[in-house]
Amino acid sequence: MTTEKIKGPASYFPSIEKKYGRPIGDWQALVRKHYPAKHMELVGMLKSEHGMGHGHANAVVAHTLAEDRQVAS
Repeated sequence: MTTEKIKGPASYFPSIEKKYGRPIGDWQALVRKHYPAKHMELVGMLKSEHGMGHGHANAVVAHTLAEDRQVAS
């Protein structure tokens, strides 16, 4: 059994959950609630309204948008 290291935005998820005390699904729901905003608008919202750091906010937004694009196609 091979355990592959998580790469990309999802690699931030454990530290995001620990630092901000909410599961990633909650953050993704919050991002989706603000659609159809642009990527950086969503990052800004997480930073200004929830005190999230830029890297963490960007990871949540990037992963959520990519996941939703994949579902739509």
